[in-house]
Amino acid sequence: MALTLRMNRGLNQCKNYQWMKSHCPAFCPTSHHPVLYSSSYRRPGLPPDNTPFWKKTDFSIKNSVTRFKKHFGLLMKEGVDHLRGPGGKPLRENLLEQTKVVWEFRQPEDLQKWLVSSDVEIGGKSQAFLKLGNNSQMALFYGVLNNDVPRDGETKYSGYCTLRSKAPKGAFNRKLSYDWSNFNTLHLRVRGDGRPWMVNIQSETYFSGQWDDLYNYFLYTRGGPYWQDIKKITSALTFFLFLELFQIPLSKFFLTSRGRIQDGQYPLWPDKITTLGFTLADRADGPFHLEIDFIGLCKDLAHTEEFAYELYKTTPI
Repeated sequence: MALTLRMNRGLNQCKNYQWMKSHCPAFCPTSHHPVLYSSSYRRPGLPPDNTPFWKKTDFSIKNSVTRFKKHFGLLMKEGVDHLRGPGGKPLRENLLEQTKVVWEFRQPEDLQKWLVSSDVEIGGKSQAFLKLGNNSQMALFYGVLNNDVPRDGETKYSGYCTLRSKAPKGAFNRKLSYDWSNFNTLHLRVRGDGRPWMVNIQSETYFSGQWDDLYNYFLYTRGGPYWQDIKKITSALTFFLFLELFQIPLSKFFLTSRGRIQDGQYPLWPDKITTLGFTLADRADGPFHLEIDFIGLCKDLAHTEEFAYELYKTTPI
């Protein structure tokens, strides 16, 4: 009887913790390490982490007061921005806006908005790092790619490095999203080493089966000392500067799930963007580097395409 009561009490604590984690994330512990995926992943052969949640949380009064002051300040700022207009800007400015810089890298605080990951999480040997470049005018994503598969008996593939932006959060750790509905073109200024990269965009999902869905498009870096402006502009000046300028419309991104292209393709929701990232997995061992000046958006009035891929209607059985 005592054992049954103890098991029911533990089950109730688990349910209460899950409810508090989903409704009040500000009171739940968060990891300070730069990881991309959920901490529930466990490598084959490793024991599960059964540490109780109350041992991972700082319940001190000082920490609680600091958190409440921070989140109430964010809540007041959100209220003022909402009264001012969409995104904290006047409505007229939003309607006439043609370009926008979403991320730039000029100070160390800008690097805190990004997460670095590699196959080390699954037992691989690749290494990836992120730092400010020369004169603090760009971000340098660099490391070594290694395709050796971990010998755990279950993992079949390895060899990837990823740079991904953190999902925006509001007061009390509420999940937010970027609204890019006023734009239709992604504008990047990068300088690579000749390797092919994948640009990843994740949008907000409503079902647990869609957590691994990503929208991808290819980014072919040229290598060399010159910058690439990923935007569709060609002129004598750009040819003289050896800049390869082309465009990545949002309509060109195709749907994948866990690295596999899906048969059913659906357009990206530009008003529900959560993260943007870069992935290197070209199966070529060796060092790599990618310099990023800024990541922005453009509104190309000449581009009217809504989606570049065929949409198949499912036939009911």
